[in-house]
Amino acid sequence: MNEERTGSDEQPIVVDQTDKRSVVPFVAAAVIAVLVLIGIVLGGLLAPAEKNVTEADRFAAAVTNYIDARSRSELRPPPGVACPGFDEEKSGLTERLGGAKSAVTIDKKGFANATVNGDRAKIDATVLIGDTPATSTWNLTRVEGTWLVCAP
Repeated sequence: MNEERTGSDEQPIVVDQTDKRSVVPFVAAAVIAVLVLIGIVLGGLLAPAEKNVTEADRFAAAVTNYIDARSRSELRPPPGVACPGFDEEKSGLTERLGGAKSAVTIDKKGFANATVNGDRAKIDATVLIGDTPATSTWNLTRVEGTWLVCAP
């Protein structure tokens, strides 16, 4: 019953290790990835995001920049966001913003009725003085390609 095996009754399993693998799928994937990256870069160069901004968005940005700069500076008007020679007090803007020392924020959805006439524009903007909303017309002028808050 105890038989000793000296040989195998089964045929040996032959392992074929000569199959050839191809580099083609990896090269194709790399080429596709490079083409996608080139497409993204060309898309950014040929259609930059600034071109998707409307004039009304630029007006709203000018008003927002003024309010933000006003909250960070004691100068009236804050530098860089108003026309040269602009006087906030004489324009009536100080009064509409609740005084020289008032804390004013902008209602980001509160822009309407944007109109442009050459290098001059107007937009109705809602500001929050404390928690009280106040809507008024802001006058803007394009100076060297940038819209700035100015007197009418």
